[in-house]
Amino acid sequence: MAYDGGMNRFKRKEAVGMELLVREFIKDMKISKGMNSRRAASVWNEVSGAGRYTLNVWLDKGTMTCTVSSSVVRNQLYFQRDALIKAMNVRLAEDMLFVHDGDGPMIKNLILK
Repeated sequence: MAYDGGMNRFKRKEAVGMELLVREFIKDMKISKGMNSRRAASVWNEVSGAGRYTLNVWLDKGTMTCTVSSSVVRNQLYFQRDALIKAMNVRLAEDMLFVHDGDGPMIKNLILK
């Protein structure tokens, strides 16, 4: 590894790309949960188009919960849940700042409130 999180020093062992280095740093500093939640909220606004109606978005253990102020918009989004989950997982897989440790999709369930 090029980054030693315990000592907060960089070791000169091998050349490592910046994206790998940033991911390791985020994991070691234990800020991945907060960063993932912020990145997921950003992707939600892009994919759903309901950013101006969204009051709160949080991601916990593969479940994304979104609070929407309009019941009409919430109902329309409810019927598009599967497509929204797929599109968000594609965007998050491309995002270099989103740290995903497990296998499978990042977002497994979408709850609309």
